[in-house]
Amino acid sequence: MNEELKNAENAAQEIKETESIPSMSEFEDEITKSFHTLKEGDIVTGTVIGVSDTEVTVDLSYYAEGLIKLEELSNDPRFSIKADMIIGDQVTATVIGEDRDGNILLSRKQADDVLSWESLEDMLKNKTIAKVKVAEAVNAGVVTYLKGIRAFIPASKLALEYVEDPSVYVGKELEVYVITADRDTKKLVLSAKDVLRDHAASEKNDRISHLQIGLVTKGKVDKIMPFGAFVQLSDGLSGLVHISQICGKHIKSPSEVVKVGDEVNVKILDVKDGKISLSMKAVEETEEVLDDVNEAPMEFSTGEDATTGLGALLKGIKLQ
Repeated sequence: MNEELKNAENAAQEIKETESIPSMSEFEDEITKSFHTLKEGDIVTGTVIGVSDTEVTVDLSYYAEGLIKLEELSNDPRFSIKADMIIGDQVTATVIGEDRDGNILLSRKQADDVLSWESLEDMLKNKTIAKVKVAEAVNAGVVTYLKGIRAFIPASKLALEYVEDPSVYVGKELEVYVITADRDTKKLVLSAKDVLRDHAASEKNDRISHLQIGLVTKGKVDKIMPFGAFVQLSDGLSGLVHISQICGKHIKSPSEVVKVGDEVNVKILDVKDGKISLSMKAVEETEEVLDDVNEAPMEFSTGEDATTGLGALLKGIKLQ
C-alpha cells in the first residue's frame, strides 16, 4: 500500500514538472519574429531597454538589438534623450541599416515622418484639436512641433485679434487645428484662432439657448437694415427687431423711429437656430426692464407645459 502511494506521488510530481515546462507553442511568436528578416525601410516597434547619452537600445524580439543614435531620435530641438526616453517605453522606428557588431540601426525620425504625416492628415480631415507649446518666434509667426513635425502658426492665426508681437507667445501652450498638412513639401500650418472662434461660437450658442422668452432687457441699436434693426444686448449677444416689431404703426424704414447708438428696451420673442428675435412694440410700460440678460433668474420645469420663474413664485407673498 505504501509502495502504491509512493508511486502515485511520483507520478503527480512528474505531471506537475511537465506542466511547468513551457511548450514550444508558447515560444512560437518569438521564434517567428527572430527568424523574420528585417530590411531597410521596415517600420518596427520595440521596447526601450537602455538609454545612454548618445543612443537608445531597443529590444525588437529579434536575433539582434536595435540602436537609435541621438541624431535619429527627434526633430524637436527641445528633445532630451535622458528626459524623454524611458526604459520600458514602446518606440516605433525605421530600419536604416546594420552596424559592424550586427545591431540593427534605427531612425525614429524617419518613422515619425511617415506615421506622423498620416496622423496629421487625419487631424486635418477630422478637424481634431491638438495642444502644442510654442518653441520660438519667427518672421510673421511662431514655430512649434506637432507629432514631431515642425509646424508654423502665422501671427494672424494666433488669436482672435491680430498679434503684433508673436514673441509673447513663446513657451505658451495653445489649442490648434491643422489647416495645412502637405507631406511632399513638409509644410505643416496650424491655427489657434480657428479653435478660439469655435469655442466662442459654442459659448455664445449656449448663452443664447438659456435666454428666457418674454424677458425684457436693455439694448443698443447696432445696425439698421431695410428689414429691421439689430440690437446689441449684454454679454456680446445681438438680436433682430423686425420692422414690424419696432412700433405700433406702419413705417417704411426703421430709421424713422431709431438710429444707430440709441438705447432701447426690447422683449425676447423667440430663440431659434442661434438667432434672437426681439420686439420693441411688445414692451409694456409696467414691465420690469433688466440691464443685463444674465440678471434674469433661472427657470425650472415643474413637469407642466409652462415654466415658472422666480417672479411668479414670489408673487402674492407679503413681506412683514
